[in-house]
Amino acid sequence: MATPSTPCSESTLTDRYQTTVPDPIRKVLGLNKRDRISYTIGPDGQVTISRAEDENNDPLLGQFLNFLATDIQANPQHVRQVSSDLVGRIRSLVGNIDLDLDAPMTAEDE
Repeated sequence: MATPSTPCSESTLTDRYQTTVPDPIRKVLGLNKRDRISYTIGPDGQVTISRAEDENNDPLLGQFLNFLATDIQANPQHVRQVSSDLVGRIRSLVGNIDLDLDAPMTAEDE
């Protein structure tokens, strides 16, 4: 598989600025007809293409995750393994909490 800085496919823009997403890219992104794609412009001008998230997802979370992905790509040296001490601390704080992600939110939660 190609690294992010190595082009693995090309396509041509039509007179109407349209293009076909090459087959290897469609396969990697899991794209089908009528799917939406997203473009993210990094601080260095590099453009990243990704599958657009479902419209029901939180847009702020999507922006935050894109920020993280861009930062990790630009600064891989900053990525560190989570320490076992931190994992233990997190488990001590939330380990006994029951959570049903499918349960409706209460008025107070909304």
